[in-house]
Amino acid sequence: MATFLVGAVLIGVVIQIIRSMMHDKKKGKSLQCGGNCSNCGGHCH
Repeated sequence: MATFLVGAVLIGVVIQIIRSMMHDKKKGKSLQCGGNCSNCGGHCH
């Protein structure tokens, strides 16, 4: 039973991470720069 609960919690965390990444991508943010191109040395575009 404990294994099932830990697995369910991990799956929930992974789903939240994926949803957050999709939300950021829709807003135009990037994992590499975080949407702050003035401080990334010109690698955003």
